[in-house]
Formats: sequence, structure tokens, C-alpha cells
Amino acid sequence: MVKKYKALQVAAASLLAISLTACGSAGSSTSTPSAGASATTTPSGGSTTEKKENITITFQNIYPDPTDPKNGMLKKIVNDYQTKNPNIKIELDSLNTDQQKLKLKTQAASKEVPDITIVNPSAQMKPFVDAGLFAPLNDMVEQNGLKGTFQEGILNWYTFNNNIYALPDGNNIGLVYYNKDLFKQAGVEVPKTFEEMVAAVKTLKGKGIQPMAIGEKDSWTGSFLFMNVLLRTNGGPGFLQAVVDGKKTFADPAFTDAVSSFQDLVQAGAFQEGATSFDYNAGENLFKTGKAAMYYMGSWATGGIETSSVNGKVGVFKFPTVKGKGNPDEFMLAPGSAFAVSANSKHLKETKDFLNYFMLNFPKEAFAVKGAVGIAQKVDGDFKAAGYSEMAMEVLGMFKQVKGGDLAFDNTMNPGTAQGHLTSIQNLFVQKKDSAEVAKEHQTAYDTNKK
Repeated sequence: MVKKYKALQVAAASLLAISLTACGSAGSSTSTPSAGASATTTPSGGSTTEKKENITITFQNIYPDPTDPKNGMLKKIVNDYQTKNPNIKIELDSLNTDQQKLKLKTQAASKEVPDITIVNPSAQMKPFVDAGLFAPLNDMVEQNGLKGTFQEGILNWYTFNNNIYALPDGNNIGLVYYNKDLFKQAGVEVPKTFEEMVAAVKTLKGKGIQPMAIGEKDSWTGSFLFMNVLLRTNGGPGFLQAVVDGKKTFADPAFTDAVSSFQDLVQAGAFQEGATSFDYNAGENLFKTGKAAMYYMGSWATGGIETSSVNGKVGVFKFPTVKGKGNPDEFMLAPGSAFAVSANSKHLKETKDFLNYFMLNFPKEAFAVKGAVGIAQKVDGDFKAAGYSEMAMEVLGMFKQVKGGDLAFDNTMNPGTAQGHLTSIQNLFVQKKDSAEVAKEHQTAYDTNKK
């Protein structure tokens, strides 16, 4: 697969900012014709009703949290489609991210992939594509103008050998959400440096306030935060690409400095006790219920926070410099999880038709439930007039300031190396380790799994 980092760094700002522009294509999308009973002409010129086959489409997704606006949006689109197509039942399998990844691996091994499943971009998708498990979607994205609803360039992360294999739900950036009331209560200011963030953690802790929340049972969450530290200590994007190109190793000071700084945050007591036993939803809910002062996450979290009890009390800030290094306008970039169709689906045409309908309606319904910040498609609507919060408008403003960035570790490296990384970083939440030892764990995983 051709690496796309240099193109990303040049185009990221315009690519991400497109989500702020209005586009009529999403709002004027047409519905898929009903697949219910249809009339056929008989030889005598009369008509007879043809009964359609009853079909069940399995739809694996990662919207299990009923407090997440996208959960309700998902069910609404599905119910609308089933009403228009009474012979088709959409069977939902809603899982959190790590549960879904594990289940898909098992299903892929037995070649029993659901009709629609969830994959992440680039390196995470490639093994499934190489195994021939996903159906190309080139024909389907041309139907009803669907392709034109996506932000320019976003589909490249899901394309192999000129075939599009998945349609993304998001295009996000990593940032820090903070509870203004808890900051004021503790007398701390928004940190402008990582060192100030660690100091704020200690102050909050001293005031009996939980400094940060994380759901580290889903190990990608800690990795996502760690990678933002590495983006800073490296002085900019491209550390992992430099490793792949043979220009750097994990023993490089940029990496060991990132490990050291990350552990400063953990050892200061930033995260809740037993963080590795909290899954993504449980960790996020600590922040959404006002029980933690800060939460580092992708901008996709905006909708869930906006509809929670802390709405109106939350602000956002860019991840700061670390030891004087890095540019806060360079973000962790997160082309979203995406919907892929099984190549072995027994109802391939109907499954593609449903996914086409789902994605055409996604921007409109996400906007309606205040879940349209950071989606992968163009949005037809005025966010401010629609009642989106001041926090949401801050996040949208940050998209305009993106000057490049990096992808998550597990979207960059092969799965074997990525798993070694995820385990290594997760262990830092349990015990402090020598930075050189952590670097050695990563290098060993990379050397063992590189092709």
C-alpha cells in the first residue's frame, strides 16, 4: 500500500476544514426505491403483485451507548429504511470498539464476516482487503450522488488498488475537553504547555478532583494520547514513517522522551484508579457526568458531551507543546472508522443498497442530533443557528487551524507491531517502566512483524 503521509501533511488543513462548508448534496439526497412488493405486467395487460423475498442484513456497528447521539441516529435511519422496505430486516450488532475489533478477527478467520462491519483505515484495513473479505464499493458510491457527499480526499484512506472498500463515518482531530467549573473550583488555568498540564493534574488531585478520564480497557485510547505526545517530542509528524524508512528506530530520543513525558502524566495521578478496567464508554461517562476535569479524545466525542449533563460547562484546548517542542496546530488526525461490506454476503446487492441509503442520510440525521462535528461527509446546515453549543463551535474552529499531523499508531503500522505497541503503552498505566525498555519492546515488535 502506498504511504500517504506527505500528502496528508500538505492537504490536512483544507481536507478537514471542508466539514464547515455547506453542501446541498447531502440534504438533497434521494432515497433508495422501496424493495417491497412491486407490480409486474401480465401478458394480458393486467398486473399482479410480486412478493419480495424476506431478507435479513447483519449490521455490525460501534454505537452501543444509548447516550451517544449517533446511537439514536443509527436506529432512526434503520427504522426508516425498514418502513420503506418491509421485506428487509436490519439486524444490529452494536459493540464497543475493542469488542468489535476482536469479534471481527474471529469472524474473518472463519470467513463469516457480517453483511456490514466496521474497519479502521489504512494499515488496519489492509489484511482484510488482502484476504478478499470485503466487496469493492466503487459502483455503489456512484449511485444517488453518494461519492460527492464525502470530503475531498477522505476516501483515499479506504482505497486499495483503485478500489474503495469502506465508507467512513468521521474525519476527526485529537483535542482536550475540560470542565470549566472544575478548573475554576481548583483554581487552575488552561495549560499552554505539557508541563503545565502535569502541574494542573497535581493541583486538581490535591483539591480532590479527578484530573482526567480515560477508558484504557480499550487500549487504543492510551495509544491515541501517547501518539500526541510523540507528535510533539518529534517536533512534528512522521516519526513512524521515519522508522519504516529506516531513518529512525524506537531508541530515538523523540520516542524515549515521549515515553518519559507520558509517564510523568500517569505518575502524577492524572487518570482514575483502575483505568485499564474502564472501557471507552465508561471512561467517557466519567467526564460526561462531571466526575473528571479533562478528557483527551477525538472530536467525535463532541456530540455525546454536548447532549450530556456537563453541556455548557465544557471548553476545549489544543494538545500543548512538550518540553518546548511541537506545534499545537499539528493534530492527531483520525480518518474515522468505516463501514465495509462482506464480499461473501448472501444479499450483496441489497446490502449495498441499504448502505447507500444509510450514508446518504447520515449527514442530515447526524446534524439533527448534534452529532455532525467531525463527520466525513459535507454538512448542509448552519451549526450555530441549529443550536450547536459554544464548545462545538470551538471545535469546528479548530478544524480551520490544522497544519498537518499524524495518524494513530495502529492505523500506520501492521497489526502485529500495533498490538505490541498497544500492550506496551497499556502497561504504563499499571507500572512505571524504563523508557529504554519500552523502546526496546516496540523495536522488537517492529522487527518481528515487518515484512
